[in-house]
Amino acid sequence: MNFIFLGPPGAGKGSLAVKVAEDYKIPHISTGDIFRDNIKRGTELGVKVKAIIDSGALVSDDLTCELVKNRLSKDDCKNGFILDGFPRTIPQAEMFTSICPDVTVVNFQIADDVVIKRLSTRRVCKKCGANYNVLTLPPKTEGVCDKCGGELYQRDDDKQESIMHRMEVYREQTEPLIDFYRKKGQLKDIDGAIQTADLLEKFKMEFPA
Repeated sequence: MNFIFLGPPGAGKGSLAVKVAEDYKIPHISTGDIFRDNIKRGTELGVKVKAIIDSGALVSDDLTCELVKNRLSKDDCKNGFILDGFPRTIPQAEMFTSICPDVTVVNFQIADDVVIKRLSTRRVCKKCGANYNVLTLPPKTEGVCDKCGGELYQRDDDKQESIMHRMEVYREQTEPLIDFYRKKGQLKDIDGAIQTADLLEKFKMEFPA
C-alpha cells in the first residue's frame, strides 16, 4: 500500500508512520532522509542537492521529485511506502501523480489548540534524541532521559511563537494539497487528536494490510 501522510506539525504523522512501517513492513520515507542519504553517499543527485543547500537556496520541485522517484525504485518499496513531508506543494503533487498515481493520502485532522499543547509540552533528550511530553509521556525523573540519563530540553521550534509560525507556513504551502487530493478521490481523513496507540488501531481498521 502506498501512503502519503498530510497534516500540520504535531498531528502525530511521524509517530504513527513509525508504527505503520513496522506493522505493514513498508518503509517510512521523508524528503529530509532522502536528501541526507544522497549527500552522504555522494550520488550525482546528492552532489546537486548539497550545492543548492550550501548556497542557501531551496531544492527545486523537479529535483525533489527526481530524488523521491529514485528512492521509490528501491526494492524495499515494492510492497508500498509511507511518504511523510512530501509532497509539500501543488506542483510537487502534480509531478508525483505521474510518478505514482496509485496512492492513498491520509489527512490528519487536529485543532490548533491541541497542536500547541502537544508541541509546547514536548521535551527532547540532548544526548540520544528520545522524545517525551511533560503531560502525556513524562520521564521518570523530571528533566532526565529514562533511556540514557541525558538532559531534556525544549526545542526552539516547540516554543509557542515558533509553533504558530510553522502552522502558518503549513496552511499557506501544504494545506491546499488537501483539496487537491480530495478532488481526486484519494484523500481519507483521520482524527489526529487521539493517542498514537488508539490511532494505530483506527488506522489498521481503515486501511487493513
